[in-house]
Amino acid sequence: MALAIGAAQAVPRRGDVAENVQRHLRLVRLAARHDVQALVFPELSLTGYELDLAESLPFSEDDARLEPLLRAASDHEMVLVVGAPIRLASGLHIGAFIVYPDSATAVYTKHHLGGEEGQVFQPGDRNPLVKLTDATGAVAICADTNLPSHARNAAARGATVYLAGVVFSPAEFGLSTGKLQAAASEHSMTVALANAGGPASTLESAGGSSVWSESGELVARYE
Repeated sequence: MALAIGAAQAVPRRGDVAENVQRHLRLVRLAARHDVQALVFPELSLTGYELDLAESLPFSEDDARLEPLLRAASDHEMVLVVGAPIRLASGLHIGAFIVYPDSATAVYTKHHLGGEEGQVFQPGDRNPLVKLTDATGAVAICADTNLPSHARNAAARGATVYLAGVVFSPAEFGLSTGKLQAAASEHSMTVALANAGGPASTLESAGGSSVWSESGELVARYE
């Protein structure tokens, strides 16, 4: 069976983690109907892209608020990549939790910060590969995808799937998605882009979550 990858176009409620977890669960259940094996969510999907709230809503590595998502990953045999501000010994990071069906988790931290993010967050260096059935994935968060070296390094480490959680505005959508399409064809990787839908802090997110095949063909886009 071919590996089914999903990109969840979440619309977070500002700062409402409990409600956003429930919205994640609804999208997980929907993806399960299509036998999705790995589902990526947008940048900071559990809190919304709300820089002014990040200091008051940070997650820890073993945060109890993740429990419903751990159960959902187990129930549906699905790997989830969900976005949140994460407090580590190195500081506050824009992060992504990789949640496995066996309840194991790993943390990716955004490497390249953009805009005003540097006033709140530290750049990170955590970069675990994602264990998938008959495939290996890599995670990227928003501005990471603008550097061709990020996808190139992922491919060099053996990744055949690139899971990107972003908040792309309408103005940057075309250029940024073009880079992801190029990465798919250049490195023979399946690329899934999960963009937020609706407003995000001072930004307006463009939606348009997409999946490209390893040849760079656009196979799905949610407008």
